[in-house]
Amino acid sequence: MNSALPFIAAAALLALALGFLARRGKDMNLEQWTVGGRGFGAIFVFVLLAGEIYTTFTFLGGSGFAYGKGAPAYYILCYGTLAYVLSYFMLPPIWRYARDHRLYSQSDFFVRKYDSPALGVLVALVDIVALIPYLVLQFKGLGIIVEIAGYGAISSTVAIWTGAVVVAVYVIVSGVHGSAWNSVAKDTLILGIVIFLGIYLPYHYYGGLGPMFEAIEQAKPGFTVLPPQGQSLWWFSSTVLLTALGFYMWPHTFASIYTAKGAKVIRKNAIVLPIYQLILLFVFFVGFAATLQVPGLTGSNIDLALFKLSAKTFDPWFVGVIGATGVFTALVPGSMILLTAATLIANNLYRAVNPSADDRQVSRLAKFLVPLVALVAVFFTLKGGETIVALLLMGYSLVTQLFPSLVLSLAHRNFATREGAAAGIIAGVATVAVVSLTGANLHTLQWLPPGVQDLNIGIIALAVNFAVLIVVSLATRRVVVPLRGPV
Repeated sequence: MNSALPFIAAAALLALALGFLARRGKDMNLEQWTVGGRGFGAIFVFVLLAGEIYTTFTFLGGSGFAYGKGAPAYYILCYGTLAYVLSYFMLPPIWRYARDHRLYSQSDFFVRKYDSPALGVLVALVDIVALIPYLVLQFKGLGIIVEIAGYGAISSTVAIWTGAVVVAVYVIVSGVHGSAWNSVAKDTLILGIVIFLGIYLPYHYYGGLGPMFEAIEQAKPGFTVLPPQGQSLWWFSSTVLLTALGFYMWPHTFASIYTAKGAKVIRKNAIVLPIYQLILLFVFFVGFAATLQVPGLTGSNIDLALFKLSAKTFDPWFVGVIGATGVFTALVPGSMILLTAATLIANNLYRAVNPSADDRQVSRLAKFLVPLVALVAVFFTLKGGETIVALLLMGYSLVTQLFPSLVLSLAHRNFATREGAAAGIIAGVATVAVVSLTGANLHTLQWLPPGVQDLNIGIIALAVNFAVLIVVSLATRRVVVPLRGPV
């Protein structure tokens, strides 16, 4: 057995142990299991949000995108920061409304705001469809990490199945508490490992960051700047906008806000999280360092860049430590996604057809659904082939379609009607679906200006969504005729 495997195995066992320990002294009713009894302070909310945000996408996708695409990877650094600024103003009223109405999911929010169980079902379906590729992303990343870090001793298939079992077990046992406890371990590891790799590798191979970028520019001119076409400035700007607006539309991130014990906790996190975003710079440095040191990775294999370079550079035991960190970056967000998907099915789909179901029944069903959702995700993980970034962007295009109707619902007088909200979401999701299934893009419309052709199709879907929302809302607004008094 190589010296990397004990560290990887220890990470999985530690995740399982922390998951079991997190439930001590708590009655895992629906509120405790899903939103932590709405009692998390600033630190726990911080690690929970960071646990969901800094995932295998950060660890593998960010470095892989920098390795394979160069400058377009910078969008990853930009959109989170913009989303945190937006969250300072948008999330506190969402939290207050969720507390006052004892909401458990994002779908619950739409049901209450629009007084429409049917809209809640639609939102739940969109959420579930978007969460599956995000969960696939985590399992896919886990398979890559364990296979490469373990020097092939454990296949990616075995790693994916093992990770799915571990995360499903501790979600069933402790719900969001297990995710929060594991987030503490994950953030501690990722801070140390990513910063070290981002500094050490450029200096080890190039003598510093400046010399590294000079060497890359000499070998691949223009690689570190946005190209004039394709992933151009237009693509970059539209992708940043799309992902910033959709950042908190992910149902598991949205529901994490409910765990806070006060609005002040949310504002504190909005202030601190942009600083934490700087960790991504070190992830990019690793990807750029790998560009000339492990050349030849193409397609979905660009996600291997970080571990290929690490295996070339370090002793197996340290590669095992890096692998253990990577395991946590998959399991922690994977647990929140599993928890959220199961809650949506039980609370917002099952309850919609069986309104008499109480919290106890919903909680029991949600826990039963956790392994079933994990099985579905494993199936698609083993069948799929897209890169990690491609999977994430597809999910973003879906969940961002919820943004217009949600942000309008926060206004004192909501312009959108339930019919308008539903029609807009359906139109936006349908646009994304057509593009995903047919592979269509704006480049086929040669009459469009080149910049417009480069726009992220998710932004086009969002524009369609908003236009349909306005038209249908105008057509379905209920006119209230005031009662006339005696003449």
